[in-house]
This record gives sequence, structure tokens and C-alpha cells, in this order.
Amino acid sequence: MREQPAEKRIKNFEEVPLGYSEEEAVREASRCLQCKKKPCVAGCPVQIDIPAFIKVLREGDFQKGMDLLHQNNFLPAVTGRVCPQEEQCQMVCVMGKAGDPISVGALERFLADWYLKQHQGISSIEGSPLAGEKKEPVKKIAVVGSGPAGLTCAAELAKKGYEVTIFEGFHKMGGVLIYGIPEFRLPKSIVASEIEFLKKLGVRFATNVLVGRALTIEDMFREGYQAVFIGAGAGLPQFMNVPGENLAGIYSANEYLTRVNLMKAYLFPGYDTPVKVGKKVAVIGGGNVAMDSARTALRLGADHVYLIYRRTENEMPARKEEIVRAKEEGIEFNLLTAPVRYLGDEKGFVKGAECLRMELGEPDSSGRRRPMPIPNSEFRIEIDQAVVAIGTTPNPIIGRTTPGLKLKKRGEIETDEWGQTSIPGVYAGGDIVTGSATVITAMGAGRKSAEAIDNYLKRQNTVG
Repeated sequence: MREQPAEKRIKNFEEVPLGYSEEEAVREASRCLQCKKKPCVAGCPVQIDIPAFIKVLREGDFQKGMDLLHQNNFLPAVTGRVCPQEEQCQMVCVMGKAGDPISVGALERFLADWYLKQHQGISSIEGSPLAGEKKEPVKKIAVVGSGPAGLTCAAELAKKGYEVTIFEGFHKMGGVLIYGIPEFRLPKSIVASEIEFLKKLGVRFATNVLVGRALTIEDMFREGYQAVFIGAGAGLPQFMNVPGENLAGIYSANEYLTRVNLMKAYLFPGYDTPVKVGKKVAVIGGGNVAMDSARTALRLGADHVYLIYRRTENEMPARKEEIVRAKEEGIEFNLLTAPVRYLGDEKGFVKGAECLRMELGEPDSSGRRRPMPIPNSEFRIEIDQAVVAIGTTPNPIIGRTTPGLKLKKRGEIETDEWGQTSIPGVYAGGDIVTGSATVITAMGAGRKSAEAIDNYLKRQNTVG
């Protein structure tokens, strides 16, 4: 796929991949073998009929392709951009055995972008199979969180005829899609258009409502909701707890990306939210969030950005294409390295990081080789900003205010395979159950819980 050249894109927040033209999309779709066993479908967490939508795309029937996508995926413009297809549907593509797999994500993005363009950026379900029969809602369901799990669960339940309200703590809908992923990877206008699609399905939205403070899960049942789905994500940042980590100029990736993405700090002073613009920035971590933070710092005006990761590139959980783009843009990778102390100036601002070289030992619980410090390998780098992107855990507020809700050791909600929690009628899915994972995995969990909630409420009707 064509992309903005690195020397140009580091100076703007515009999307990096430029998408397929119609000719390019049809040509790529024509490579699909239309396998009878459809291994790509089995590799998709939301079970999209991939060969079917590719077939009609190849034939030029883009509307039918979108109808097929929307049967299982309500956020195709999002997943076409951020879903790790290379580890899922494309990984099992038969074409990949002898060459390049079919670019499923790029074709999905092409159809979704074509669809949004046809409707001037506003999705429509008129004439779509999703419109179905107009049913009077008989049950009210509350969804906590407007990230990919919550949006998917809400859409599935609305399609089944339920009255669904999504409660979001921030002032804009979208959860991690809005505050966690930079504009150059996922434009906010795309997320807004996909959410507009849910409005067409009848989903209601309540913003600036922090569940656990403004109202509790118990309050929701008292207000007439018959079931609740918790998809509040894992938004509590983790730190390394090394000396100096509380110095000014050191951010969690959550705060850093939220300020820049959701609150448009990159347009300061046009927008009122400031963010420190470092000249020498260290980003700690090796996942997608670390790559997003490093590439954001570069676009904000950093002269030099260090990516510090304690393992090798082979162990990095970030998508390969994001690693490649970060390197193209000039991010300096400091691998087998870990900060052990931050140094501050007389005003309490970070001015440097003391790091230690590492080597890989035996595999740990994650299956990756454990990084071990090399004695007497300390060295210092001069920085004026650091962003810590080493993972997140769920915010404890819902667990603390919901009696009877069973949690795991790290604060994730304990559920069965269908998302049922320890409280009847309360389901959960996404990062608040699994810990930090992918957008498409969270969507799969939301879809599965919607089916379970539907079955639960039908049983309630039978008992009643």
C-alpha cells in the first residue's frame, strides 16, 4: 500500500498509509483462491466471511461487500487499520505459504472507506440487511465503556431489538480508539463515522458518566436495566518504580496519548490542553503503545527519540509494520536496555536516564526469554522527557464499588468463556477481562457476550 514518505509524515499527524485505489483493491482481491475450508475465517476473532466479501469486491459490488462485513463487524474502517491481520486471518492464508498472503486488512479498509465516502462520512444502514424488522425494545441493557468491546456488544444487542445505552467516562465516545491510538494511525473522523453507524441502530450514548462514581452497577439495575456489559478496558498505567520516576517531564503513555489524541494538545494553543514537547525523549516499552508514543513525540517536535526496550526486536509485541515505520522515521532503538534511574535538575525536571544493558536468559511466564542485567554495564543518556509504555491494568473503581464481583489477582474481572461474571446479569469483556490485548479480540469478546446476554434475557422471560 502506498504511504506518506517518512520525511514528510514526521511533520504532520495525517494518516501514514494512503489506502488502495479501486483498481488496486480489485487486483489484490483477484489473488484470493476462494478456499472451501476458509482458514482465514477461523483466524478472525469476529468470524468475518472473508472469502465472501473479497469475492464480491473483486466483482465490483462494493455495497454488497460492506453488507457482508457489517454482518459480523460494526467497525470495519477501524479494524482495517489497526487489527493485527498478520497474526490472525493473514497468518493462515493459503497464499502465504508460497508468497504474500492476501491483504485482508487493506481490502477491508478499502470497502469501509468507500462506504463512508458514499455517505459523506456518515454511515447509513438504510437498505442494509442490518435494518431488519423494526422492533419495540422490550429490555434495557447498559454497556459500560465505549471502546471496541462495548461498541460491538451494544451494536449486536441493538440489532436484536434491545434498548441499549453506552456509558462513557470521557466527553467523547470511542474509548481507546479515541484516546489511545494516534491520528496518524486511526483518524478520529473515522471513529466518529463508525459510531454514527451505531446511532442508526438505535444505540444511546451517555458521556461524562464515570461508572463507579456517578452511578454504580447496582444503580443501573435499580434504574431498570435488565443486564449490564462491562467493557471499560484497562486504563490504569503501570510504572517501573525506579528512582526518579516521579520527576516532572515523565508521563505514563496513557496520560501522554490522551492529552495529544483526545484533548488535541498537538494543536495547542488552538486547544487549551498543553503537553510538554521534549527535545530528547525516551519512550520505554516495545508494544504498539510505545511505538505510538515515540512517533507522536517526533511529530510534536522532538529532535531525538529513543525507544528503550529490555529485550530484542524479535520479542517486541508491536506490529512489524509499526516497527518498520518507526525506524524509517528515525526513532533510535536501544534494545536489551532498561532504565534503572532517572536524573533530575535543580527544578525537579528530568534531565537524564541511567540505563543498564541486558541479556536474555531462560523463558519467563510469557514464553519470552527473560531479560537479565549485565553487571557494570551502566550508561547515561541525556533526555528532557520520558514516556513509560510498559502496560496497563484495569482501573479498580468498578471492582471496588460492585459487591460480589470476583476479580483476578491483577484486578481483571473473572468471567466464564461467554463473559458471565460472578453476578447474574452482569457480563464483561475486552481488556478489563484479558488485560491489554487487541481491538479485534475485544470486539470478539463483545460479540460473544451479546449472544450470551440475549440468551440470558430470553431465559428470564421464560421463567417470568
